[in-house]
Amino acid sequence: MLIHIVAFFLALAFSFALIPVVRKRAIAAGLYDAPGERKIHKAPIPRLGGIAIWSGFTVAALLLFIILGVAPLKGSILGVLAGGAIMFALGLMDDLFTLSPYLKLLIQFLAALTAFLLGVQINNLDLPGSQLLVLNVLSLPVTLLWIVGLSNAMNFIDGVDGLASGVTLISAITLAVIAHSTGQHTSALLAELLAGASLGFLAFNFHPAKIFMGDSGSLFSGFMLASIAVTGVLKTQVVVMLLPLFVLCVPIMDITFSVFRRLFRGQNPFLPDADHIHHQFIKAGVSQVHTVSYLYTLCIVGGLIATYYVNKEEMTYLIFYVGLVSGVYLLALILIQVVRRLYSKEAVQEIGQA
Repeated sequence: MLIHIVAFFLALAFSFALIPVVRKRAIAAGLYDAPGERKIHKAPIPRLGGIAIWSGFTVAALLLFIILGVAPLKGSILGVLAGGAIMFALGLMDDLFTLSPYLKLLIQFLAALTAFLLGVQINNLDLPGSQLLVLNVLSLPVTLLWIVGLSNAMNFIDGVDGLASGVTLISAITLAVIAHSTGQHTSALLAELLAGASLGFLAFNFHPAKIFMGDSGSLFSGFMLASIAVTGVLKTQVVVMLLPLFVLCVPIMDITFSVFRRLFRGQNPFLPDADHIHHQFIKAGVSQVHTVSYLYTLCIVGGLIATYYVNKEEMTYLIFYVGLVSGVYLLALILIQVVRRLYSKEAVQEIGQA
């Protein structure tokens, strides 16, 4: 258990320490996310926070897997890291140069294919009634669609301060607890690394945001959640078709409604709009803080349902989940207050004038 605690705090420390450096460089280079028709923020905010998320996760992971030798760096672990690196690089290039959506989609499938070839595979699904659906040749398309779909789903919900990073944090905690309870300890370790890196970023991204994660952060986070779900949750001997829907309910719900809404309107489902769930809350007069709070709550409820379902006969994990979420919530509040004291109102105004 000690190594799992170390993993979380290592990734948290690296991510938290890197954000000010990345933010300063982004401001110096004039790399801002400017206000626009689809944007909620009113002043330019530096982006590229995904660099700190990916770096915090990756450096901590390499320390654990290579230097400490916690687990062999091969198979599905290598697939998760390699595919995640490709997805991060894609997002970073898009943040810097604005790529074609079709080129982005192609590279996303290449990242997912890389993970698949290295062992991140959905080979079968447990159905209601203790029935097992063996996918065989369908394993490849199902896995690719799952990974690419969730990667874009996380990108879709990254429109309100703290939403994508907070949802990633909560979902990663849920995946870690479920993976622990089912003996998938390496998957749990990856989830804890992602949770730590996300929390380090969330402290700077919560409203009012000091930095945005950009596509490099949202695509990487979505890819990691999808891959960890494949190596952890989707290996459990329960009705696994339902579990990811609860664990990752917020991004899955948003991308499902977004795609069907755009198709119904005769629009390209790959092009962005301003009608996502968080946009609807804002249009209804709900503040950014309340919007993310409501969606955090939905994510936590989904996590509770999933954790309970996997551990019906062992309530210890449910209690552990509640305690863990509560502890991380308090830690997040402390870090957010630390960041607010580090960055005065004048520093935030300086960005708007840059």
